[in-house]
Amino acid sequence: MQNTAASTPTHCPYCALQCGMNLAPAEGGGVQVLERADFPVNRGALCGKGRTAPAVLDRTARLTEPLVRGADGELTPASWEEALDRVAGALLRTRAEHGADAVGVFGGGGLTNEKAYTLGKFARVALGTSQIDYNGRFCMSSAAAAGTKAFGVDRGLPFPLEDVPRTGCVILVGSNPAETMPPSLRYFTELRDNGGTLIVIDPRRTRTAEQADLHLAPRPGTDLALALGLLHLVVAEGRTDEEYIAERTTGWEEARAAAMAHWPEYVERITGVPVPQLREAVRMFCEPEAAMVLTARGPEQQSKGTDTVGAWINLCLATGRPGRPYSGYGCLTGQGNGQGGREHGQKADQLPGYRKLDDPEARRHVAGVWGVDPDSLPGPGRSAYELLDALGTDIRTLLLMGSNPVVSAPRAAHVEERIRSLDFLAVADVVLSETAALADVVLPVTQWAEETGTTTNLEGRVLLRRQALTPPAGVRGDLYVMRELAARLGVEKGFSDSPEEVFEELRRASAGGLADYSGITYRRLAQENGVFWPAPERIDGGRGDGDGGLGDGRGSGDGGDGGSAPHPGTPRLFLDRFAHPDGRARFVPVVHRASAEEPDEEYPLLLTTGRVVSQYQSGAQTRRVAELNAAAPGPFVELHPRLAKRLGVVEGDRLAVVSRRGRAVAPARVTGAIRPDTVFMPFHWYGEGRVNTLTNPALDPVSRMPEFKTCAVRVERA
Repeated sequence: MQNTAASTPTHCPYCALQCGMNLAPAEGGGVQVLERADFPVNRGALCGKGRTAPAVLDRTARLTEPLVRGADGELTPASWEEALDRVAGALLRTRAEHGADAVGVFGGGGLTNEKAYTLGKFARVALGTSQIDYNGRFCMSSAAAAGTKAFGVDRGLPFPLEDVPRTGCVILVGSNPAETMPPSLRYFTELRDNGGTLIVIDPRRTRTAEQADLHLAPRPGTDLALALGLLHLVVAEGRTDEEYIAERTTGWEEARAAAMAHWPEYVERITGVPVPQLREAVRMFCEPEAAMVLTARGPEQQSKGTDTVGAWINLCLATGRPGRPYSGYGCLTGQGNGQGGREHGQKADQLPGYRKLDDPEARRHVAGVWGVDPDSLPGPGRSAYELLDALGTDIRTLLLMGSNPVVSAPRAAHVEERIRSLDFLAVADVVLSETAALADVVLPVTQWAEETGTTTNLEGRVLLRRQALTPPAGVRGDLYVMRELAARLGVEKGFSDSPEEVFEELRRASAGGLADYSGITYRRLAQENGVFWPAPERIDGGRGDGDGGLGDGRGSGDGGDGGSAPHPGTPRLFLDRFAHPDGRARFVPVVHRASAEEPDEEYPLLLTTGRVVSQYQSGAQTRRVAELNAAAPGPFVELHPRLAKRLGVVEGDRLAVVSRRGRAVAPARVTGAIRPDTVFMPFHWYGEGRVNTLTNPALDPVSRMPEFKTCAVRVERA
């Protein structure tokens, strides 16, 4: 066992597992990562990204002083005073000349809860703009919309990961945790060791699919038809839970009628999944007493993502899974604070506590905490892609924090063009990303190990990241940036650069909301391994149901046995009731429809995108780590041997993948692990291999999620 006596317990800066780790002084300066076995999510295990996270803290890998663009067009070092004055001047000038909504704000799913909360407040109070959204819109907004429709609340996983090995069957839809969040794979291994089964649905035979008892490989963009086909078979084979449906749901008749139009042979023609595999999946899912469906970006990043996730939820409801032990539906959130980042106000339509911006009572409550008139708060603004598409026209100045849309946005070449057309761009980041390199002012901000703050992982577990290092002298925190800009905009009070002070205000702002953090404090988080929301401030009478009966009231607290006691948090939602006023879940009838763009004679193939194990998101940080670059040095085009033979291509040949939006070039990787009608590219790189040059910005009508996961392409030798 490693000696951790002098170490700081904290959490990884990358994915939504938020793995626990210890940081200890390293020889020669800086910190090293040590095992933290007491944190229940990863139990000491870390992937390569987590192990090497301190590499980005090195001065040679990151920004250490503000940069401003001079008359010669070059970025040059400047003082903080000059940099902040220039940003504030641009914000004031744009607002005066074009109105408040000509100023845009774009955030990130990696920002702490304190930063996300303050960014939403800064946009609406200091700037008065409605034009704020964040890159989490590209992550799991479809699952959030579908979950809210069905259950009345969105929390990625309504149960802790520790429940996964205790269920009987998991259907994993469009997720590859072996590469995206490797420490979580142990839960699926333990599931199988315990006698449970794993069904993986993915057009590629990924490392995760290799572990499955059954792998279904549908054509990209047909997950909705697949879910409806499975529900059809559940009904036809008499496997519905009629008692559960009658007692705990509404809307079943309409949803059943919609599903019955999707008979197995019809679904096979759409998806390419053979009928015997459909029947086997239904048998495996329905026979155990407990079972789960977990979705990720595959079914969600589609122009019909909300309906697709809704169809998988309908399958769970029809078989009586949600709200029962070790059962239900959940979504595997991607970004580090993807859950908390959308709960506290940096999303275009939300206020803190998962309140809706167009709800008068929500506006009154939050405005009261902020000390402003509710009528002064702007209404909902544009969603993420729509905001980026409006840059340089309706939106003239942009403040961007913790995102790299030049790489990560769909139709990325167009987004880059829009960013270049801005009157003024200010970026706060830890590294000089491809987007930051286009800015008029770049503000170097602190990283995970240099600051304290909270995040909320994919389970809804609120965590405390602790500061372990003093940041370089030229670096400031995001909270400092917003406080100083607010003061320059004439708002002298209401913005603090103390994370704990901000969190105390966030507690009050979230109180009574769906995502109620009012019973969570820094002191409590320092003593516990996270607290699951909702966690109201007190329980009356010690009943353990201060969450309105949504969960079991058992878990990570002192919980009461009489009188008024601290709320213990809610590890498991829906055991007593769902979050709709009548306590019932909603079936939502959906039908299959085609993707926004289908193959044709000119573009005969389908492209799907995803990640590799050694890089993360846009790669802005991981591409600065030598060990990770050695493992994954650049993009590639994965294609089936039959397609390669038809094109006369061998392993390593340079290929051009062309869509209606552009062209990306990368070496061929020939493998039987992908469908012959589909090619795959990872999305971590800029330059000629930038796959998001190709992707389709067609939006889901509810979630406004772009259709990253499928578009029509052709492949040529480069």
